[in-house]
This record gives sequence, structure tokens and C-alpha cells, in this order.
Amino acid sequence: MTGFGKATGNAGNNVISVEVKSLNSKFLELNLRLPSIYKDKDLELRNELNKNIERGKADFIVTIEYAPDTQKSAFNQDVIKQYYNDFVRISKELKLETKDYLSMIMRLPNVLNTDRTEADPKEWKVIETLTKKALKEFNEFRSKEGKTLMHDFEQRITSIKDSLKKIEKAEPGRMKLIKSRLSKNLEEVVPAAQVDKNRFEQELIYYLEKIDITEEKVRLRSHLDFFIETLRDADSNGKKLGFILQEIGREINTIGAKANDASMQRLVVEMKDELEKMKEQTANVI
Repeated sequence: MTGFGKATGNAGNNVISVEVKSLNSKFLELNLRLPSIYKDKDLELRNELNKNIERGKADFIVTIEYAPDTQKSAFNQDVIKQYYNDFVRISKELKLETKDYLSMIMRLPNVLNTDRTEADPKEWKVIETLTKKALKEFNEFRSKEGKTLMHDFEQRITSIKDSLKKIEKAEPGRMKLIKSRLSKNLEEVVPAAQVDKNRFEQELIYYLEKIDITEEKVRLRSHLDFFIETLRDADSNGKKLGFILQEIGREINTIGAKANDASMQRLVVEMKDELEKMKEQTANVI
């Protein structure tokens, strides 16, 4: 599911920002971007994120804006001055003409100041607190999206149920029409006087049993109710919902195969349309 959460705080005069955002994905993919001094906290943060983000392609970003008075110069001035003095002294002793000392000095060790090599415990505590706040906001965002998805699912399940009711109303007429059509087709081939009515009734009953959709209707209604029940469960059931939709699709397809009636086929197509839209959305459900 998509989600977004951000928290900002201070550690001394430095401003720390923690951001969590995710896009839809069938699996959990974590991408952490941390200041170099906190790289050793990667595993600890991943464990915390795993507890809160079950699915999605998620980015976790920590940024620190250091106050101007806390930032060091990019150059180690004392070292550069020492190198320069040494170059001047050696040049005089050896009577060298070159004066381009700076280009040589910048290639020497310890000329540039490096970042801090150790994490500040107080600063890390702030990051931990902000991480929890950002994750809380992130999950609230996802919860709102989940409620919207839930409402959409409920509407589509209701639409399928309405189509099923229309199919049930149309079924008696379908059976009468099929009986009439079969009788008429038989009369066109065999004179009525030569028809064995008992045998015809037996074959007719056998054929009507093959196209009967009573069991499919019962199972479909059961699957639809189970989908809503699972949807409202507090546990994470995204994959389970996908499996139930597969069963719903199987029953709808069977009804369509047995329908042998244009009006019922149209209703089946409408149900399939709603089903496909739900299948697309289950990829967003955790």
C-alpha cells in the first residue's frame, strides 16, 4: 500500500528529519538512506521497519541539517600550513623554482576534514523517537487508504450479489425457454408421433441437471460473505483475499459456462468486470 509519514525534531542546534514512504508492491522492499555515521544502525532500523511495514516498496530517509556554528571547515588548515611551510623550506634549500605548492598539497593525506566517525548517543535517541513518530503517521496514512479500499470492495461485492439475485430471478424463465427450444428442435427433425416422450423426458432431465447452477449459486454467495468477513478481520489478510477472489471467479465462470442464456451471460460479464477490478486492488491490501 502507499503511505507517507514524516517527523522532524532537534538535537542541540541540529535539525533531524525522518521520512517513511512506500509504493504498492507484493513484497516488502526496504531502502534505507542514512548519514554515514549511522550505517551500523541499519539492521536495528530494518527490524523496527519490518514490524510496522508488512508490504510495499518503502524508503526510509534520515537527514541531519547541522547548524552553521557546528560545521567544521572542509580543510584541515593546520595540516595545510605545515605542508606549505615544509615545501617552502625544502624549495629554498634545494633552490627549486616551482611555486605551485597548493596543487601538490591537496593530493596529500589528511588535508580534508572527514565527517564524524562516532555517533552521538543523544542524537541517536532523537532519531529513534522521530522514527516511531514517522511510522505512526505512516500507518495512519495507510489506515485511511485501507478504509477507502474497504468501502470500494464492499460496493463491488454488493454489485456482484445484486447480479446474482437477477440471475436467480431469470433462472426459472431460462429453464422453460430451454425446454421449449429443445422440444421445438426435436419436432423439426422427428415427427411428434414418433417421439418417445418418456425417453425424451429422461434426456431432458439429464440435460437440465448438467446446466443447473444451484450449487454454484450457493458456493458463490458463501464466498462473497467470506470475503467481507475476511476483509473486516483485524489481521493482515491481503493474500487470503486474493485466494477468495480466485474461488469467486471460478464459480462465476462456471455459471457463465452453464448459463446458455444471453441475459444471464450479460450479468456474468458484469460480475467478471467487478471481480477484475477487485483483483487489481488486492495487490494494495496488506
